Order: sequence, then structure tokens, then C-alpha cells
Amino acid sequence: MKATIYHNPACGTSRKTLDILRAEGADVTIVEYLETPPGPDELRRLYARAGLSPGEGLRGKEEGAAGLAGAGDEAVLAAMAANPRLIERPLVETDKGVRLCRPQDRVREIL
Repeated sequence: MKATIYHNPACGTSRKTLDILRAEGADVTIVEYLETPPGPDELRRLYARAGLSPGEGLRGKEEGAAGLAGAGDEAVLAAMAANPRLIERPLVETDKGVRLCRPQDRVREIL
């Protein structure tokens, strides 16, 4: 099975999710999204597949997130693309769908 993880190696949950993918034998593509941020169109596609609004994918603890409270989807997506630290992690995509893997065991829903 192929999987893509939007990964932050400094994040424990992201590392644990990657460990689960590897333990399950997934062929994993790792996108370090802080280095290679997805654009608004890619984020829109991922959140649609996950059944999430962009606001639900916003990392609320991050500086700048509070200023997006009540903002429309396009404003949130543009802010995430400009400042990828605003993207909650990890996002994982397989043929079965996309999950925001918090907690990390949510990845099992799409394996």
C-alpha cells in the first residue's frame, strides 16, 4: 500500500504515525511540509478527502491561528500555504482516504 505523510520530524505524533505506517509495510512518501509546503489547492483537496474544513485542519496553538478565527476557507488555506506551521499534523493520504492523525492511531482507519 502507498501512503503519503505530511510530516514534521520534530513532532512526536508525526513520528509515531510514520512508525505505524512503516510497521504496517506501507510504501511511504514523506513530505516535510515545513520545507515543501502544499499550496492552497492541494490543501483543499486533502481536507475534502478527509471530510474536514480548512478551519478544522488549522493548528490552533500556532502563532497567527487566533487571527484566523471566523475567516473563510480561502483565507485559511492561503494563510496555511504562506505559513505551513499553521497546518495541523500529521496528514496521511492512502487510496482509502485522508486522515488528520491526531491521535496517531487514526492512521489505521485508512490502512
